[in-house]
Amino acid sequence: MAGGGQRESPERLAGALKTAVLAALWTAERPRTPAELQTEPGGGLAYNTVHTILKRLYDKGLVLRDADGQRGAYRPARDAAELTAEAVHEALDRGPDPIAALQHFVTGLNMDEARALRGVLEQ
Repeated sequence: MAGGGQRESPERLAGALKTAVLAALWTAERPRTPAELQTEPGGGLAYNTVHTILKRLYDKGLVLRDADGQRGAYRPARDAAELTAEAVHEALDRGPDPIAALQHFVTGLNMDEARALRGVLEQ
């Protein structure tokens, strides 16, 4: 629940659950089943909830099902960095002035991020 006694919207809660499931898959060394994800520390979700989240992630192309020949197991289709980069590209495509958005984005980088960006651009 958010401060002031207000409840989080269903969309925000669903987004947080999807993010948590993806994070668990990114840190897993192998594909995971809904039952395995359900029993992870901090899980506390019903099996049906985990299964529904995985189905929605699969429908969006964010996870692969029956991964590595393990029936009913899921793994991420892309790593976290790829997914983040895709989200940034989509955000830039939605705005009327992507160059201005990039300029604002770059001015908000910390020194390590700016140094890493400089290194990529110099390659």
